[in-house]
Amino acid sequence: MIQFLEANLGTIFALLGAALAVGLAGAGSARGVGVAGEAAAGVVAEDPGKFGKVMVLQLLPGTQGIYGLIIGFICMSQTGILGDYVPLSVGKGLVYLCACLPIAIAGYFSAIGQGKAAAASIGVVAKKPDQFGKAMIFPIMVETYAILALLVSILALSGAANVAF
Repeated sequence: MIQFLEANLGTIFALLGAALAVGLAGAGSARGVGVAGEAAAGVVAEDPGKFGKVMVLQLLPGTQGIYGLIIGFICMSQTGILGDYVPLSVGKGLVYLCACLPIAIAGYFSAIGQGKAAAASIGVVAKKPDQFGKAMIFPIMVETYAILALLVSILALSGAANVAF
């Protein structure tokens, strides 16, 4: 077991980064979509005609999970976990782990915040359906930070391939 860890510790760190990106961003999305879904279900129970508008708002927090999945796939493909496996050095594995952290952390927290903003926007649509466009702005503002984290993780992963250890 010790020999396995010594030989593969860098790859384990890289895989941990991919797992955190997918797991944390996905968990945040699940919570955010759940919060917004509770609000949406209440609105639809009162007025089924608003289903389309509230469904769009409920889906918004799900994007962070997709971003985390993208980063996870990029990390695993660059490190050879999905293809021709060659063990990584510990240093390079840590670089990949760190490259995955922006979307893992920001994805988790922004999805939950976006779910809360979407739930509030669903309340706006419930009372004033004609204000749907304005209501969309609030959860979309939270999305900005998830996109920034996605960009940083993509750039870091692009640079990680060139790091020599």
